[in-house]
Amino acid sequence: MKIFISADIEGVCGVTAWDETESDKASYARFQQQMTREVCAACEGALAGGATEIYVRDAHHSARNLIAEELPRQVKLVRGWSRHPYMMMQELDSSFVAAMMIGYHSLAGGGGNPLSHTMTSRASEISINGRPVSEFLMNSQTAWLEGVPVVFLSGDEEICGLAKELIPGIETVAVKSGLGASTVNLHPLSALEQIKKGAQKAMQGDLAACRMPLPEKFETTITYVSHQDAYKASFYPEARRLSSRTIGFDTDDYFEVLRLFLFNL
Repeated sequence: MKIFISADIEGVCGVTAWDETESDKASYARFQQQMTREVCAACEGALAGGATEIYVRDAHHSARNLIAEELPRQVKLVRGWSRHPYMMMQELDSSFVAAMMIGYHSLAGGGGNPLSHTMTSRASEISINGRPVSEFLMNSQTAWLEGVPVVFLSGDEEICGLAKELIPGIETVAVKSGLGASTVNLHPLSALEQIKKGAQKAMQGDLAACRMPLPEKFETTITYVSHQDAYKASFYPEARRLSSRTIGFDTDDYFEVLRLFLFNL
């Protein structure tokens, strides 16, 4: 069985401040290591649950974070940004039986992580059909576009709760919670144990129960921090300016929403 894993860092156990996510900062290396270990734990759980091939999409910042030689040999690692609209889900297609997400975090405007955001710090809020958009929601709908169920998520407590609302059958592991500029974290080794166990349980569960239907239409809004970004984005084809900081975009094709995000976030 072929599995896809998308990995971020802001939802990794212990990560609390931006300098811990930036490769040119002294504090980055230890959290790069934890990110790699959490991905390894998910891979080990997936393999124990029956996976035979795993694609791992490094999806944080430069997309060159994971320490490749520490990953299981069954892994193919996707590094760097091709600028395909699938972005954090690049290389996903209908040949995969399931997708997992590691190190995911609270959405733009959320309070569950000191590093809450959706794709970029330029947007203060994104919504589709009135629902606030997290990277989890965005990427889950990409998976559903390919008919792939999203069966496991690890990250902060808030994103795990939102994931359960969206996909009731999903397995989740909350490795931390956030309050203001602080986090409360599991012991890093406990996080690894729970991620491995959760990924294995997800693989041995009803995968099809996590394959959700896409909406028939997508009414998308992006509210920017800066009115200048909204003005520029309003010239994107079919986009319209709703207020000084907000644009709207309607379509019945989710790929067009992803294209909007690629060029305007």
